[in-house]
Amino acid sequence: MFAAAAIALVGVCAPAAASEPSDEAKRFGARSSVLDVSLSPSGSKLAWIAPGPGHTEVLYVIDLEHGGGVSQVSYNDEIQADLGRCDWATDKRIVCEVYGMARRSDGVLLPYTRMFALSDDGTDPIGLNERRSSRALGFNQDGGDIVALDVDGEEGQLLLTRNYIEERTTGTRLANSKEGLGVDLFDVQTGRRKVQVQPDKGASYYLADDDGNLRLKVRRGSDGSGRLTDERTFMVRDPGGNSWRRLEDISLNGQPVSFSPVAVDAVSNSLFAYTSLGGYRALIGVPLDGSNEARLIAARNDVDVDGLIRIGRQRRVVGVSYATEKRSVEYFDQELAALAKALGKALPTQPLINFAGASADESKFVIIASSDTDPGTVYLFDKTSQNLEMLLAMRDPLVGRAMGEMRPVSYPAGDGTQIPGYLTLPSGSDGTNLPAIVLPHGGPAARDYWGFDWVVQFLTARGYAVLQPNYRGSAGYGEAWFGRNGYQAWDVAISDVNDAGRWLVSQGIADPEKMAIVGWSYGGYAALQSQVVAPELYKAVVAIAPVTDLEYLRSDARAYTNFRFRDGQLGRGPHIAAGSPRRHAERFVAPVALFHGSLDINVDVRHSRDMSNALENAGKQVTYTEFEDLQHGLRDSNARREMLGSIDEFLNESLAR
Repeated sequence: MFAAAAIALVGVCAPAAASEPSDEAKRFGARSSVLDVSLSPSGSKLAWIAPGPGHTEVLYVIDLEHGGGVSQVSYNDEIQADLGRCDWATDKRIVCEVYGMARRSDGVLLPYTRMFALSDDGTDPIGLNERRSSRALGFNQDGGDIVALDVDGEEGQLLLTRNYIEERTTGTRLANSKEGLGVDLFDVQTGRRKVQVQPDKGASYYLADDDGNLRLKVRRGSDGSGRLTDERTFMVRDPGGNSWRRLEDISLNGQPVSFSPVAVDAVSNSLFAYTSLGGYRALIGVPLDGSNEARLIAARNDVDVDGLIRIGRQRRVVGVSYATEKRSVEYFDQELAALAKALGKALPTQPLINFAGASADESKFVIIASSDTDPGTVYLFDKTSQNLEMLLAMRDPLVGRAMGEMRPVSYPAGDGTQIPGYLTLPSGSDGTNLPAIVLPHGGPAARDYWGFDWVVQFLTARGYAVLQPNYRGSAGYGEAWFGRNGYQAWDVAISDVNDAGRWLVSQGIADPEKMAIVGWSYGGYAALQSQVVAPELYKAVVAIAPVTDLEYLRSDARAYTNFRFRDGQLGRGPHIAAGSPRRHAERFVAPVALFHGSLDINVDVRHSRDMSNALENAGKQVTYTEFEDLQHGLRDSNARREMLGSIDEFLNESLAR
């Protein structure tokens, strides 16, 4: 059994009493107190990114061994960019990545990344990528990605992808011009770099094994316009080798198999890769020794294998995850399996255990434990002393706050199909005759999971029952459930969403006169489209960053390399017009509240602007709030607070509560 937990940094407060709407919006709208966390190689220091005021981020470091205070190391105040990730390269140097959004002169949005290294006291910052030459064509969006840490066992030596863009003088190509994605060996202490793999214009990503050896290059095909096709070529090489060879003709049980590589295992000299087996996503091992016969690692006949469990500085694969009603993990590493089981007993109210980091020798682990009613806590576990130490609350404003329990349920669709979902009732509620909300997830190639959800918990805190349907078209339940996706088969998906509302009423959970629908992204689309096909069902509609016209999605993608994917996802036919709520504003009965960020590359802001105009022109009740310089996720505490407060007020007025 573990030693008693020690409270280090997190504060504990008593359960909150009933709060005013503005206070609830502030509490639940605040971004997670821990946006990213990393443990140093020795396990003696912790770095984490926390939100600052509004849209800012702060990088903090604490010395865990010597009782040092918390130090602010770096600060990001660019509203169009987020400090998203930081990793320890050595015990004194940290590597961070910034993700941002720029707008081209023609209005096209360009996502970009930049990486930099700095000391753990904030000094000696260096960029990990050369500055773009003034002669370079275009804007270098790809700022690089870490392929491996501690290359050749040396701390501070990392493999970093580098995107070369073509350089020209006026009308004359330079002799040393390079294009494509390559890999460099980078020293984060000196800033020196050495080319490991020459740039390849067709390369899309590289994988190293858990010994730090570069082993896989994935090349993507493209058409004459530079748009990506479905064609992929896998190139592999031996540990320490320089020559690449093509990996092809892989079979499973004697049958040809297609696959998507996600990791390389040094011990078995194979790829971890996803493939389809019996209509569900499975994990296989693809040999790199030339034998070509893959082996099955993990598969189910009810849900997809949907994730790898990885640990350590080289992110070695130690298990797989899948989700039925709740998430489960199958560990390959028996020691970690035993540890996870012991942690589950030690933290019975926080059953979701995530190994978020480890020291180089894996004697210390950073663990995040959470549940449906608990946003989570960051712990440090020392394997030698068996001590489990509490470090940080994932959401400080919600510590000790009573939450609604998320219960797995299923309900019948109109054709009798049982639709899985999650029902969350207000804490202390008897679950009858409540104001209620159907909350379809985004995607549509996604699904809802059992666990903490800040939007759900805000709504239950305001007294609503919330049902999250995993409608047909959701991911995770196999190919048959996904079907033709939630756009081509929107009629099936939206019917399932509307049947969720009807079920709430039939069970006596929802007051039919006080039932609304709320959604984000595709969920916002579902909320709006529900009015087109069943305008009397919901008495209020909230759509955050919603798709409103399917043809807009197609035309918005023309400027990007993924156009072929979007075009194929949408398909062509009468379902495009019929499934575009912007074109059917006259059918709306319920009032609508729209929210959108102006730098949304997932769903362009014109979707909400034009939906609002269409509803106004049709004489319908609509309010629209636009957040300047924010992206799809509205990653700004002030914006989220404002949005939640507005949603609460809108629902109260619309449902006459």
